[in-house]
Amino acid sequence: MRGGPSVLGIVLAGGEGKRLMPLTADRAKPAVVFGGTYRLVDFVLSNLVNGDILRVCVLTQYKSHSLDRHVTTTWRMSSLLGNYVTPVPAQQRLGPRWYSGSADAILQSLNLVHDEQPDYIVVFGADHVYRMDPRQMLQQHIDNGAAVTVAGIRVPRAEAASFGVITPARDGTRVESFLEKPSDPPGLPGAPDKVFASMGNYIFTTKVLVDTLQQDAENEDSAHDMGGSILPMLTERGMAQVYDFDDNHVPGETPRDHGYWRDVGTLDSYYEAHMDLISDQPVFSLDNRRWPIYTRPGGLPPAKFCAGGIAGESIVSPGCVIRGQVTQSVLSPGVTVEEGAVVQNSVLHDNVRVGRGAVVRGAVLDKNVDVPPGATIGVNPERDEELYTVSPGGVIALGKGQTVPM
Repeated sequence: MRGGPSVLGIVLAGGEGKRLMPLTADRAKPAVVFGGTYRLVDFVLSNLVNGDILRVCVLTQYKSHSLDRHVTTTWRMSSLLGNYVTPVPAQQRLGPRWYSGSADAILQSLNLVHDEQPDYIVVFGADHVYRMDPRQMLQQHIDNGAAVTVAGIRVPRAEAASFGVITPARDGTRVESFLEKPSDPPGLPGAPDKVFASMGNYIFTTKVLVDTLQQDAENEDSAHDMGGSILPMLTERGMAQVYDFDDNHVPGETPRDHGYWRDVGTLDSYYEAHMDLISDQPVFSLDNRRWPIYTRPGGLPPAKFCAGGIAGESIVSPGCVIRGQVTQSVLSPGVTVEEGAVVQNSVLHDNVRVGRGAVVRGAVLDKNVDVPPGATIGVNPERDEELYTVSPGGVIALGKGQTVPM
């Protein structure tokens, strides 16, 4: 932020993503394709870069090759101005061990902080779908003289068990308590059916973060996690504040997608977030040119519709060839749908081929899946259960290159 405080961005991108299997069988969760042409990591990086946070380290660990390659080939900043987005793999700087938690990941990467010597450190997660201007959260953090500020979003109290829950003090800003996935948390004042869920986005004053990480490292009973360890520690000391995500506004937003945020850590939430994209007035619009989501251009030709092929209420990426019928679906680059084939309510990743007369319904197919002519997915539930991964919500998922029997 030229002329302002020095800020370093740290993106936590090292999680395994087990709940997104089989999409994470061969890649880290932040590298999973979303919305046809994007990777999940593109959303947080676009928010940081659009918000003038131009020095960003992406901490990686599990199955990171696809993620590392995407970041290094896509996110090229101006070296003339000293800006960068760089992947930082686990380096075992503190001994022969991998990261034991998100806090330990930053502890083992403090050389990045010592090199930059920032005034503030923005620590964001890498696998959520949303738009956010981090400058507004940073300004509140600076104005209040906070040690740490955590972004909170209002969610139904019934969903609290899936999140870290923030209880604000009477002033509405200081965090009074932080509960990790509670079964029966208190509701918000004036909105007893709602709670503040942590978005996994934090802003720290640098010295506080460094000191707290070092103290946490000495606690053998700690999980060494940002949400489960660091934030509760600072909350107990009265040093944590909450930022209400509803107060955040980005240029070009609509009343419909203001405040949109999705944790896409499960197959059901991943699928539902895709269904949010495809209507004429989408719940979340990818088309905001004043706050764009950036990704790598693929250099493919425009999508082609031929032999009577049609698509409705769908996203069809470059390089697709549609000869069949596609409805309410999201197609990544290079997808082919042959004559007589039907694709409904599905998400198809790169280079999926749906053969002549085949049917795909309510499914997520990872890249390079070849559906033979006449085959069906999403038609026979018992057969699908035997052959494929089926989520609790009924979403059928096929992994990268998985074979589809006739």
